[in-house]
Amino acid sequence: GLALIIGEDSFSVIPPELTTLKLYMPLTADLYTRNEYGEMEDESTLLDGKMLRGYEGDILSALIKNRMPEETARGLMHWYSGDDSVNRKVQSAVFTVEDRNGQLWGVAECRVAGTLTPEELTNLKEYISGQASDGWGEGFEQRPIDVEDGEIYVSFWNNGNFWSVMTEEELMGSQVQGMDMSC
Repeated sequence: GLALIIGEDSFSVIPPELTTLKLYMPLTADLYTRNEYGEMEDESTLLDGKMLRGYEGDILSALIKNRMPEETARGLMHWYSGDDSVNRKVQSAVFTVEDRNGQLWGVAECRVAGTLTPEELTNLKEYISGQASDGWGEGFEQRPIDVEDGEIYVSFWNNGNFWSVMTEEELMGSQVQGMDMSC
């Protein structure tokens, strides 16, 4: 138990190792197909996560294309306005997609320094939820993604009666319990 003497003793602070925290959201999309004249139909077909698996590459490409230059270092955390422990611990957050158990999910992939407390995790989920529904996600779902059979408009938040931001443990627990996670 010797004390460090600033200016005399040499020391360095080792930051906590970064880990990846994935927050899952059910995906839906509206598919507009082309008619025999090559024009888009007026009515869409609603696709759930199971039906979206075939569009994973198209959606992922659109997500990457949608990223703004300001988001290069921190992703969506660039827009986080709180001067709090969530902002200090969560180094970056980007939206992506992942196929889990036969269903395509929206994922906020977060790089975290240290461990989030339950309150910090709740605050992060609320922030991601807001970005998925109103901020980033609102703009993304209004942009068509060209696919072989037409255009899809992907939503990270609009899933009918069920919508939630879940950790991997929460997602797996709800699937084990037999909850219907599709729209």
